[in-house]
Amino acid sequence: MVAEKPSIADSIAKILSNNQAAVRRSGRTPVHEFSGSFQSQSAFFKVTSVTGHVYKTDFTREHQNWEATNPLDLFDAPILKSESDPKAKMPKYLMNEGKGMDVLVLWLDCDREGENIAFEVIQNVQPVLSNSGRFVFRARFSAITKPDIMRAMNNLTFPNKYEALSVDARQEIDLKVGVAFTRFQTKYFQGKYADLDSSLVSYGPCQTPTLGFCVERYDEIQQFRPQSFWKIVPTVDANGTSLKLSWEKKREFNKNVAVKIESEVKQEVYAKLIESKIKPASKSRPLPLNTVELLKVCSKNLGIGPHSAMNAAEHLYISGYISYPRTESSAYPQHFNFNEVLDALRHSKWQKEINKIISEGVNPKKGHDAGDHPPITPMKDDDGLSGNEKTVYNYVVQHFLGTLLGDCKYKKIKTKFQIGNELFSHEGYRVEDPGFTSVMTWLKVEESGPGYLESADNIRVISVRLEEGVTTPPDYLSESDLITLMEKHGIGTDASIPTHINNIIERNYTKLGNGRTLVPTKLGIALVHGYYKIDKDLVLPKVRASIEQSISSIAKGTHSFEYVVNQSLSVFFNKFSNFIKQITLMDELFEASFSTFEEIQINSKVKPICGRCRRYMKYINIRPPRLYCPICEETYRLPTFKKTGGKIREHSEVCPIDGFGILAVSIGTNAKSYTLCPNCYNNPTIENMEVGMACNQCTHQTCPFSVHKVSVLPCGKCDDIGMLCLDLHGTRLDCNICANSLILPKAKKIKILPKLAETGDHLLSFEFVNSEAPAELKSLLDTSSSTTVIEASVLSHPVISALVDDLNGRKRYTRGGGRGGGRGRGRGRGRRGRGISDDQLKMSF
Repeated sequence: MVAEKPSIADSIAKILSNNQAAVRRSGRTPVHEFSGSFQSQSAFFKVTSVTGHVYKTDFTREHQNWEATNPLDLFDAPILKSESDPKAKMPKYLMNEGKGMDVLVLWLDCDREGENIAFEVIQNVQPVLSNSGRFVFRARFSAITKPDIMRAMNNLTFPNKYEALSVDARQEIDLKVGVAFTRFQTKYFQGKYADLDSSLVSYGPCQTPTLGFCVERYDEIQQFRPQSFWKIVPTVDANGTSLKLSWEKKREFNKNVAVKIESEVKQEVYAKLIESKIKPASKSRPLPLNTVELLKVCSKNLGIGPHSAMNAAEHLYISGYISYPRTESSAYPQHFNFNEVLDALRHSKWQKEINKIISEGVNPKKGHDAGDHPPITPMKDDDGLSGNEKTVYNYVVQHFLGTLLGDCKYKKIKTKFQIGNELFSHEGYRVEDPGFTSVMTWLKVEESGPGYLESADNIRVISVRLEEGVTTPPDYLSESDLITLMEKHGIGTDASIPTHINNIIERNYTKLGNGRTLVPTKLGIALVHGYYKIDKDLVLPKVRASIEQSISSIAKGTHSFEYVVNQSLSVFFNKFSNFIKQITLMDELFEASFSTFEEIQINSKVKPICGRCRRYMKYINIRPPRLYCPICEETYRLPTFKKTGGKIREHSEVCPIDGFGILAVSIGTNAKSYTLCPNCYNNPTIENMEVGMACNQCTHQTCPFSVHKVSVLPCGKCDDIGMLCLDLHGTRLDCNICANSLILPKAKKIKILPKLAETGDHLLSFEFVNSEAPAELKSLLDTSSSTTVIEASVLSHPVISALVDDLNGRKRYTRGGGRGGGRGRGRGRGRRGRGISDDQLKMSF
């Protein structure tokens, strides 16, 4: 049995084994084993999990190089499925655990994404099953509770290949379209403007229409012209109650007319009662909760952004507090067990309301049944939640109970008065039954007003005021407003909407304003206005909505994968071709908003040699940091320093591979340092090198800056098995992957020797100034000279090893896993670097 996450596998195993499962670890995720019964036969069970997708969709290495690939070629480029996390070795792990088993039961999340992961598992497990892999089942469940898990186990179905293929289609379309546009835009604009303040100028079939909604509202605000208005506000005494009345005309835009009316009304001493009506009214209880509604409420009422809200909901689901949080349905299933959920909440603070529901029976409103998952409901009582999870959980409980209570019933009392020739009114409310607002208290109706007036004489006018106001523009779109628009126009799914909103914030296209509004930046505005000038379909939602409908047709089995992918890519290929030809139309907007390299102040202290033209490059020390060659008109991205801070300076050497000037990078408060070649960092040509890798990760055999020349021993403290490398100052060893560092004893000079110690690490040559050497070295000093050279291993030398500190001040560092570990597997190769990769580009376009 395979689940999507280790925590879900753990819960399933405990439920099915009655907490009798034994646990062992043979790979990245635990394996739970127990004996039991399966379909009336004795069986031995293994329950384990993956950690999300087993594979990722990517271009072949040939098309991953930004410089060597024409973005137009990406639409026809072959793609491949590679391991999402190579170091986890998930395919091998699944095959090993599945070997010799008879049945595979898939417990992946019950949505299209989960179905796609299910087939990734099948690909690796089915070939090694007994009985030729004939017995592959799918468990359908909506909550991690014993009743739900047992129901799923007793009603196993089969995986749906069409839903899995629909995810493959979306991945391929988004990868090719998103990466093609993003590479072209990023190179074009970052190569021309210095102050873009974004590492990527990205496009996405979902991301860009999402941004378009925000800019459309921005344009409305900019085009708005305020108008002054005036309104008459009288206050009267009705049977001893002071009432502030509303003008039936609402407001007057002509001041002279308003002043004249005010004067006439002020002359009246009494108001005349025209009518007093009582009408029954009600506020309808909510529909059952789906994902979109949860996200909207969290942003608008709870102050939690969609991305954080979804994370909290997923944690609550995994921990068994709520049902599956990704659902489009707002209707409870016909045989939903309400009593089961109510019983789980009996000890909450809502006991009174729960007892009322049980005594009166349940009759919730009927919403939309999308045929996916039941609405989001609580599954057990809170036993110590905190933070966002507690806030989200409490809302889910209140919303669930609110759907089962009655409507809020009240009386609306509207009273009309005449003062002079003008009509005024007052509304009051009397609550008869609070209904669902007894738990959703923020929606309650406030009682007000004097009640019904059968007759009233001598209603005295206390005062009359002329109030001036100004019409105001609409506010920027809130996250809640944006979610509503995305759902209405079919942009994204209930699962991906939070990611798209988060992306336009993270990529500096919008900023989060007061009230969780989304305020477009000048970069976001220039992009959207540029798309409108070239091809408005690139930003309008209708094209993406059409693609989403086509993708859904794959899931339903009405269209083939090949047809939908080819049709969609054909549409965007034509649009991209036109976009390239018309890019100057967008560039005109960028020219008005940003500064070129020639217009901005350049840091003249850092000017490494360009390996192509042999001229000096310019260092652009604003976000994102880049090098710019004015001769070749090329830019080279550099590491972006965030909270830890960092510095870049020019090194005295050039890269022997391409002739580019080497840069020295210092990063973090502990001054970790390394070298990088600007060209290798952006356009790697060495095997196993990826975009964003520094010199200490380069696998070139002879380059003096590569990992082969600067590493001393394996780190042993990171999963990636990095290498500890001598830093630029020769004072410490820094891991080329994780944050681990070793502080070496203070010496005049330290260098790496080609000789290996018995422990497998390189010997170091320490040159100590005798008068400054540590006291522990006194017996080893050469008294005939002012300096002493000692060749030693940092692991095994009896004195030197005792002088080595890690950054936490702990003495006598020993490598994890003991002695004699060799040179380390791969010397840190294969690690995703610090720069920008297509993985970052294609995430949730």
